[in-house]
Amino acid sequence: MRATVENHRENLPTDPVAALARARSPESPGPDTPAGTAVRHWPGPPRPIPEAGPADLDLRTLLRLSLAASDASGRLRPTPSAGALHPVDTELVVGTGCSLPPGRYGYDPLRHRVHHLGPPVEGTPPGATAALSVTVRRTVSHYGHRAWPLLLLDTGHAAAALLLAARVLGVEGCDVRMDGRTENPLAVVRIPPPDGQGPKRLADREDRPTPADLLTRRSTPPPLRGSPPGEALQAILATAERAGDGRLLRWCAAVGPPRPGLMELAPEGATLRPYAFGEARPTLAAWAAGQAWLADAGAVLLAHGCPADADAAHIRRAHLRAGFAVHLAHVTALRHGLAARPVGSWQQADLGAALGAAPGRDWVVHALALGTRNADEENPT
Repeated sequence: MRATVENHRENLPTDPVAALARARSPESPGPDTPAGTAVRHWPGPPRPIPEAGPADLDLRTLLRLSLAASDASGRLRPTPSAGALHPVDTELVVGTGCSLPPGRYGYDPLRHRVHHLGPPVEGTPPGATAALSVTVRRTVSHYGHRAWPLLLLDTGHAAAALLLAARVLGVEGCDVRMDGRTENPLAVVRIPPPDGQGPKRLADREDRPTPADLLTRRSTPPPLRGSPPGEALQAILATAERAGDGRLLRWCAAVGPPRPGLMELAPEGATLRPYAFGEARPTLAAWAAGQAWLADAGAVLLAHGCPADADAAHIRRAHLRAGFAVHLAHVTALRHGLAARPVGSWQQADLGAALGAAPGRDWVVHALALGTRNADEENPT
C-alpha cells in the first residue's frame, strides 16, 4: 500500500507557491503526454456495493449521484473536471451504519465497485469518510504546468458532489474538511448515517436537490449566450458566498449590456450592486487561456483572491474552496434553467490590478460561465 501511495503522489509540486506562479504566467504548456489509466488501480478484486438496509447510509446511491462514471471512457460523470480528465481518487473509511461492512475501501468510479483495502482505523465514526486525493498525471498530461490549480479545483468539485448526494439522501450534518494543511488527502468529507427520523418537513427540503438535478448536471458546451435574470444571478452569487470562505475569496459576476460591469451581492444579500463598471468579458476571455466564447457569455461568476505571496496552505485552501463553491453554484444555475460551464484555467488574471488596485493581491481563482441558451439551441439541427 505504501508503494502505491508514493507512486500516486510522485508528481505533486515540491513548491506549490512557485507552481501556482508558473500556472498563472503566459507560458504555454507543451504537447500532450500519456494520461495513464482513467481510474486509479486499487489492489484486490472489485466488489459490488450492497443494497442499503432501512437505517443504513446508501453508499451505492451516494457514489452513483456524485462520482460514478456513466460511460466506458470514464469522462462523463456527475462532477465536472478540467478536460474531463477526472484526477480525483476516493478512499472510503467505512464505519457502522453503512451498506458496506466497516473497513477501508478504494472506489472505482468506472465500474462503480470498491476494493477492500483493510480494516477500519481505530475510532472510525459511524457512516463513511471519503478521503480525496489526486493522480496528478491525468491532468498534467494535457495541461502541463497549468495543472496544479486545476487539481485543487477538481477536488473541491468532488467534495461538493459528495455533499449534494448526501443531501439527496436526506443526510444532515456532513463535515467537509478542506483546510489546505495536507497534500494527501487534499480533502475529507465525513457523511454520517441517516438520522432515522424519516422525511423532513417541506421547509427543510427547499434547498435539497433531486437525483435528476445531480445526474443531469453537465458542463454546457459553448457558446453560452443570453443574460441570466437578476433573480437567478443573485441566487447563484448567494450560493457561492455561502459555500466560499469569505476570508479567502470574494465573489462577483461579469455582465454585459445594457449596463456592463461587475456585480456583487449587497451586504444584506437581498440585492445586486455594481462592483466595477465597464465591459469585462473580453478581458476574461483573454485571461482564460484565450477562450474567446467567454466574451459573449451571458454572465461570468468569478471567485477572486489568493494573493501572489500566499503560502502553500492558503493556496490549497482557496482553490479547494473555490471548486467547492462553484460546484454548488453550478447546480443552483441549472435549477434556475440556465446553461453553465466551470472555467478553471486562468493566466495573468490579476483582477485587482485591472481595477486599479495594487498588483498581485487579487487574482481570478475560478469561474462559472452562465447563459440562457446553450450551443445546441444556438445551432439547432
